[in-house]
Amino acid sequence: MSKSQVADTGTLTDRYVVEVVRRIPVDQRADVADELRATIADTVEARDPAGPEAVEREVLTEMGDPIRLAARYADRPLALIGPGLYPTYTRLLTVLLSTVLPAVTVLGAVLDVLDGRGIGEVIGGAVETVLVVGAQMIAWLTVVFALIERSGRLPGGIGRTWTPDDLPDRTAPKKRDPAVYARVAWHALLIALIVWQHTAQPYRTDGGTPLDVLDPDLWSGWIWPILAGLAGLVALDVIRSVRAWTPSLAFWSVGAEAAFALPLVWVLYQQELFNPAFLDDVNGGWQTPQSFYTVTAVVVLAVSAGDVVKRFREAQA
Repeated sequence: MSKSQVADTGTLTDRYVVEVVRRIPVDQRADVADELRATIADTVEARDPAGPEAVEREVLTEMGDPIRLAARYADRPLALIGPGLYPTYTRLLTVLLSTVLPAVTVLGAVLDVLDGRGIGEVIGGAVETVLVVGAQMIAWLTVVFALIERSGRLPGGIGRTWTPDDLPDRTAPKKRDPAVYARVAWHALLIALIVWQHTAQPYRTDGGTPLDVLDPDLWSGWIWPILAGLAGLVALDVIRSVRAWTPSLAFWSVGAEAAFALPLVWVLYQQELFNPAFLDDVNGGWQTPQSFYTVTAVVVLAVSAGDVVKRFREAQA
């Protein structure tokens, strides 16, 4: 049996090849299709020619799922987070869930107590915070790592083989950078202002009605990952003040920046950051244009991405 006969009469081969090549880049499809057909034909021809259809089925079975074969040709991972990133992913997730999440939960409980809620409501709110914020931390971190996995371009020092050089450096950095302390103060101030404007409601209308500056509905969801990200950044900045950046620390900052910036960008884009009652009282009949929120969201995203890149560069210096 010739190769052309297999290509013309082997409908299973045709279907198999189509399933493979449609999942790889267009510029590779013709070459891969020819290679697959030739491989299948050669293998079938080398076996029992008396039953070509049964042999063809056997060969295709041995070649395996076309989705897996296509992933090998396209050099794309089938796992959401591959083995190269998984150790870093689990370490960062452990840090977020064991440090940032408890801090946010305690902060929420304190706010409930200040609001005069009963012990049952405080406990219920704490449980809700753990579930909601914990789920969002896991979701956002997984999305970030999955995107990095799909990009095929790992940040420096991430996904490579571990060596003893990766052990944490417990020595303080040679030069004290005043900007580190400024970042600690800035991120801590943002947390304090967010909490203060909600508990104290400092803005008063002409009629004396106290208002939140930020949308109160945010406290039912998006504000928690934002606060968690800020708390993570404060923790990282404090660590940076006493020791040099390492690739692991720099990568942890990806999770903190993602937890802070991505929800904030989404809230800005949806124009849901500020309290509508506050905007109506301040702006009167004037409406803030959508372009303002869009540009602000882009700036926040660019600044966060730039900070992440800067940390990796410092870690590799």
